[in-house]
Amino acid sequence: MLARWWIYPIAAVFALSLLGILLIGFAALVTFPTLPSLEALTDYRPKIPLRVYSDEGALIGEFGEERRQVVKISMAPKRLKQAILAAEDDRFYQHGGVDYIGILRAAYSNFASGGVRQGASTITMQVARNFFLTKEKTLTRKFSEALLAFKIEHSLSKDEILELYFNQIYLGQRAYGFAAAAQVYFGKPLNDINLAEATMLAGLPKAPSRFNPVVNIKRAKTRQLYVLRRMHDLGYISSQEFKEAGKQPIHVKRESQEFTVRADYVAEMARQAMYERYREDTYTKGFRVYTTVKRLDQEAAYKAVRQGVLDYDRRHGYRGPEAVIDLAKSDGDREEMLEDALQEVVDSDDIYGAVVLAVDSKLVRAYRKGGVIIEISGDGLKFAQKFLPNKASPKPQDIRPGSLVRIRKNEKDVWQIVQLPQVEASLISINSRDGAIRAVVGGFDFNRSQFNHVTQAWRQPGSSFKPFIYSASLEKGFTTATVINDAPLFFTAAETGSEDWEPRNFDGSYEGPLRMREALAKSKNLVSIRILQAIGVQYAQDYVARFSFDPKQHPPYLPMALGAGSVTPMQMAVGYAAFANGGLRVSPYFIKRIEDVKGNILEQSQQALAAEKAKQIIDPRNAFLMTSMMQDVIQRGTATRAKQLGRTDLAGKTGTTNNHVDAWFCGYQADLVAIAWIGFDTPRSLGNNETGGHAALPIWMSYMGKVLKGVPMAVYTPPPGITAAKINPETGLRQTGGTMTEYFLQEQLPPEADDKVDDALKSTEDVIKEFFAQ
Repeated sequence: MLARWWIYPIAAVFALSLLGILLIGFAALVTFPTLPSLEALTDYRPKIPLRVYSDEGALIGEFGEERRQVVKISMAPKRLKQAILAAEDDRFYQHGGVDYIGILRAAYSNFASGGVRQGASTITMQVARNFFLTKEKTLTRKFSEALLAFKIEHSLSKDEILELYFNQIYLGQRAYGFAAAAQVYFGKPLNDINLAEATMLAGLPKAPSRFNPVVNIKRAKTRQLYVLRRMHDLGYISSQEFKEAGKQPIHVKRESQEFTVRADYVAEMARQAMYERYREDTYTKGFRVYTTVKRLDQEAAYKAVRQGVLDYDRRHGYRGPEAVIDLAKSDGDREEMLEDALQEVVDSDDIYGAVVLAVDSKLVRAYRKGGVIIEISGDGLKFAQKFLPNKASPKPQDIRPGSLVRIRKNEKDVWQIVQLPQVEASLISINSRDGAIRAVVGGFDFNRSQFNHVTQAWRQPGSSFKPFIYSASLEKGFTTATVINDAPLFFTAAETGSEDWEPRNFDGSYEGPLRMREALAKSKNLVSIRILQAIGVQYAQDYVARFSFDPKQHPPYLPMALGAGSVTPMQMAVGYAAFANGGLRVSPYFIKRIEDVKGNILEQSQQALAAEKAKQIIDPRNAFLMTSMMQDVIQRGTATRAKQLGRTDLAGKTGTTNNHVDAWFCGYQADLVAIAWIGFDTPRSLGNNETGGHAALPIWMSYMGKVLKGVPMAVYTPPPGITAAKINPETGLRQTGGTMTEYFLQEQLPPEADDKVDDALKSTEDVIKEFFAQ
């Protein structure tokens, strides 16, 4: 009787089990035909982002929802494959898609721990989920996942499945696949990562947001140690390797250091150009755009703009902490609270946000992302000295515990308190011969403002526009030695197009009669206005259009002589290139070629051929004379600071607008034109003495000094039709035995001077009448 009682439960269990198997079999028969086709796997076409490169092939930009670099599994590092298997599916090469032993092990582990701490999804099941299913946690989805895994295992080899997983899995920071993750997190090609880095990457699939080393390096380290232990337990690594990899420092690449060359504005220009051609396919088809931007030039331009802006900002004082964080609100774990507070604080390259922990008049201790404690003292506090606590006269805006400040290491590797500048700046450089763009920095920080000041900012050029008026006057019969009166003028509203106007020279002084060469070097406003009066405003407006300026932006009124119109730095680069290259108008370009994902060339720039057919917009002799005059701007005029570069082949012009709103320096060497600008987005004064020579010229010099290092000195040879003659520097007339040599067009040699100097010092009107009479 006792035996019969045991038979009933056993029979019931057997019957229920059989019924369960039959139900599962029936569900499989019903579900299997509805499973998706494996075409997405067998004909794998991943979304590959648009990539933008420098002329040398350095990656400068990437655009797409998914960062991905597809690699063959045979090319993946052995240690990384072992780390992935140890972390995710160590029986991958033994099971048939569903690991029953793994399921039992996970069930026991979860039962013993009293919660769900270990999953049982195999790599094959993860591939099925990533390609075809949602991530909802339901029995139906899990059942479909298992069936798909069987189907995948039947259709593909183990290596093919692992390769799909390797390239498709999401690993945080928009990185899909391990090759992209290696680049994103460590800035390295896949084959260059070490064991410590490989195990940190292998720990990401479980929870990319939680174990992301950029977000939380401590959690990432905990997960990495787990992967190392699993590798050690499985015999993949020795005890010595386990210990060394666990102690090895991990250098995580921050978002602000995503690409080795900082060329965000160039990359964005390329993205816009590609989108015009290919629309949404731009972001998924793996196009590669190679630009004309030179790595050396771009790095030099980026550093020049950043340093120029920071130098300006330092001259105008510290404005105080950005915000105050209430440290008293931390519920025990202060570090977690500080990390959360700094999570929304965006760094600007080497300028980091930090929360002050302690402060006195001699020392500031601050917390930086990642648990780093920074101590700042001595010279590092000078900039913010007025905001350090003073018991005698405390101020609400003083730096105190909880203050959010910005810190940066100076050239001596010493931490200092700085601030994010409010002013903006830009630099554009192009090859004067063919228009190839060599560097573009459209602002201080692309992540803070995507507005490209090189191409989008319409600003008054100020005196940097004068060379185009002077060039026009040479066409009208003036010479570099024509004497023009630097004296006060007054104009009515009818003459200016707006209101009564009494222009002044920048320094408020007047020097009387000056040769044109002197007047340009000293940037004399009154001389420029008299020149424009003489040649006619309508003629000048038509003339500047030759250089690609929009005539509508330069109304035909006398203030045009002082750069009262509107230009972009890109336009100025094209305009100055004509002076550098002998009078040709070049079209700027930055796309060298476009390739598809397989390396086939889709488009190739024909700019070199176009340069040979460039339009001659001014006489080569005119360009030579203008270059000669603008060399004097540097040698003895408003840009003498540039003589520090130790070159005699530089020419250019400073520009400062009314009330110091915009500051420019536009200059060139025979083959290279560079335009530097600085100003506020919402126009306001830069401050007294913030002229083109003081605020913009140092940016230009920093760039040119680096890129021209080792470049032979250019020689500007007078073209046919130019003759040199001795002149009297006071009259501008030829004089045998004169003390100065000047260049002239052969047909415009001035007359010989007589001994009566007083008679030669004529009024401007007489000089002009005499020329037109000839």
